[in-house]
Formats: sequence, C-alpha cells, structure tokens
Amino acid sequence: MTDLPTFIAGLPKVELHVHHVGSASPRIVAELAARHEGRSPVPADPEALADYFAFRDFAHFIEVYLSVVDLIRDADDVWLLTHEVARELARQQVRYAELTVTPYSHVNRGIPAPAFCEAIEDARKRAEADFGIALRWCFDIPGEAGLPAAEQTLRIALDERPDGLISFGLGGPEIGVPRPQFKPWFDQARAAGLRSVPHAGETTGPETIWDALRELGAERIGHGISAAQDPALLAHLAEQRIPLEISPTSNVRTRAVPSLDEHPLPRLVDAGVPISINSDDPPMFGTTLNDEYAVAARLLRLGPDGVAALARDAVAAAFLAPAEQARITAEIDAYLASAAR
Repeated sequence: MTDLPTFIAGLPKVELHVHHVGSASPRIVAELAARHEGRSPVPADPEALADYFAFRDFAHFIEVYLSVVDLIRDADDVWLLTHEVARELARQQVRYAELTVTPYSHVNRGIPAPAFCEAIEDARKRAEADFGIALRWCFDIPGEAGLPAAEQTLRIALDERPDGLISFGLGGPEIGVPRPQFKPWFDQARAAGLRSVPHAGETTGPETIWDALRELGAERIGHGISAAQDPALLAHLAEQRIPLEISPTSNVRTRAVPSLDEHPLPRLVDAGVPISINSDDPPMFGTTLNDEYAVAARLLRLGPDGVAALARDAVAAAFLAPAEQARITAEIDAYLASAAR
C-alpha cells in the first residue's frame, strides 16, 4: 500500500462545496490584481497574498472575498477564472465538481448576465475537453445583499438557465441574515427543478439549519457544523440522509471553529450524518481538496479504506445521475484495489 498522502493525491474524487471566486489561485488573483493595479487593495504579488488572506473573523473574510470579486471585471476574466479553477481541481483527480457561483456580484459590477453565463458555460465545456472534469453550477444568493439579491439571482437562473445549472444556494454571513426570508425564492427555484443547497450552521447555531431544512427545503447543507450541538437535529439528518458539506480548514480559518482538533467532524460522523469533504475557498484558506481529505483522515483516524469511503460518500451526495455515480464509484473502488496490491 502506498503512503496515505500519495493515496489521497491519486484518489478519484468529487467536490461539492467550492466557490468560484474563492478558488482563484494566487497566480490568477495576482494577474487580475496587476490588471487593475491602483484600483484594488489586493496585492499583485502572489507571495503577499498569504498575509492578505489572514482573516481576523468571518466578517473580515467576507470583506477580503469581495475585494477579490471586484477583480472580475469582464467576461474574459470570468472565463479565465473558471477554466483555471477546473484545471486545479482536475490536478487533484476531481472528476466532477459543483461550483458555487454568485452571478449577482458580477452582474452588479457591470458584466451582463447573458455574457456571464456564456463565459462560464464556454469555460465549462472547454474544461471538460481539456481536463476531463465535469463542472456544474450552484447559483448562490449573497445573503449580505438581502432580498434584492435573491430576486436577481433567481431571475438570472431562470432567464438564462445555463446548461450546467443544477442547484440554488445561499451564502455569505449567517449572523443577521435569517434563512426563512429567502423562502419565496427557494420555492420558485425548486419548482423550476433546481436543488436546494443553502449554507447554514457554520457561524450560527442549529436553529439556522432547522430553518434551512423547514423553510428552504434544503437537500444538502453547506457546512452545518453546529448540528453537533443538537442531538435531535443529528438524528434527523442521519435518518433523512441529508448530507453536510464539511470543509474543516475553512471553519478554522474563518474562526468558526477554534482549531482542527476541536472540529466537530468526528461527532457528526459518529452520529451517522452523511458528510462530504470539501475545500470551500482553497487558495484563500491555504488548502486543497487533497489537504482536506488528509485532515479528515487524521480527525477520523482513517486509512486508505476509510478515505475511499469518504470519496464514495461524496459521490452519493452529488446531484449526479445514477449511472454517473456508479461510474465514479467504480473508479474509486478500482483505484483502492490497485493501491492495495
């Protein structure tokens, strides 16, 4: 058997909670910052980005995140970002990714909605041809922008309806942004066939998760780590097989969790809650999906068999057709068998 980091690096995976702008590599962020030098606080030096991405708390993270959003000024920037995100994921043996995209932020900065959607779709198709990775979109409401953002995000989703769009989400701050107020827009998105995947319970308590389930019809929960505080919620998630999208390093870097050793991942797994391992905003948090699998393996005390089971669980939680789920699962099983020889 190969060593665990090598095993993880070659393991076929899916990624279900990763943000479009938040996945911009230091090289791409620096390139975009150089294009707009003097009009952005973002450093144009890749080496300086580590300090720039040192977050004091979740509010500071949002502030920095939006400064990077400001670097995406036209459809060419959108295409470059999307293609490069796919390249990095494919390097980590990601076969399928559901990328959280926030069209409201880009359209409000002057990129027309049709041009934005055309850019991500063209980059998606090129990435599949270039790297063998399938990308799908979750159109995400930035919660801090309120109900106008919900309305515009829904309109873009339903009017443009890019081929890769499969789900409807809600991100940004949780504190002061109640989930129930977004119910009318989630109801319309779900009626149109989009799946419900809001963030909830990262920086707030279990009640936010309950709200996402009861009011927004959540089929998966972004983060959801405060579920560990509520035995009834844990039992509900386990019984209904509602997965949590877990990103351990992200939770520490945004100060939602004090340290990796205090992360509730083991309690969630022990309660039988389905989980997937994800990277969230990997370059901003100094991590990769491979790193997050290594963190999970340490926290859960897993070897290769257990890590492969995590990869299978993520496939099961993906919004993939059964045949595609079976294909990727078979690839994971074949990889595990070959690594054991």
